[in-house]
Amino acid sequence: MVATPSYSPKLTPVEYLTWEEQQLCRHEYISHEYINGEVYAMSGGTQNHSWVVLKFAALLDNHLSNSSCWVFNSDCKVNLVGTHDYTYPDASVSCDPRDKTTPQYITHPCLIVEVLSEGAKADDRGNKFFRYRQNPQLQDYVLVSSHEIAIDLYRKGRDGRWEILNYRAGDVVELQSVDLSFPIEQVYRGIDFSEVNVPHE
Repeated sequence: MVATPSYSPKLTPVEYLTWEEQQLCRHEYISHEYINGEVYAMSGGTQNHSWVVLKFAALLDNHLSNSSCWVFNSDCKVNLVGTHDYTYPDASVSCDPRDKTTPQYITHPCLIVEVLSEGAKADDRGNKFFRYRQNPQLQDYVLVSSHEIAIDLYRKGRDGRWEILNYRAGDVVELQSVDLSFPIEQVYRGIDFSEVNVPHE
């Protein structure tokens, strides 16, 4: 999804959380990221974007259904650790009990998934990833294409350094943060990239 400025003047973190809760109460809710006091509305994505997000989140949820971890979709905010900023990744996983104490957001995800759109992919690979990786709990940052079978995984090694793994058609994706391996095609099942079609099973 693409973030566009949507509110002026700047809000304090408390004002932002209160204001956003009021949007939900008025049934006019749209995700609003909060960065450096600025509020950004998150515009919707394409059909393919929506399908890929749904399939990836379902894959994670099925795998973790009997674990002590929780899977969140794009309705859940992530507080960027050490800041008062909030983002809305397409999916995230937390296994940290501290996140049970903050019902409006999580702060300690071990995995974050962003499905790329043309307008936001540069930020997802650059500034946003730089901010996410300040979180010591984050182990996997997953960038998923909605235009082709392609997943780029940023994985934190034991030495704290990040490496990038590029998965393409025929590959098996390995997410060490949640001990999950799956054929990449599982995320893209039923999606036709040649034209916009309703996916079939």
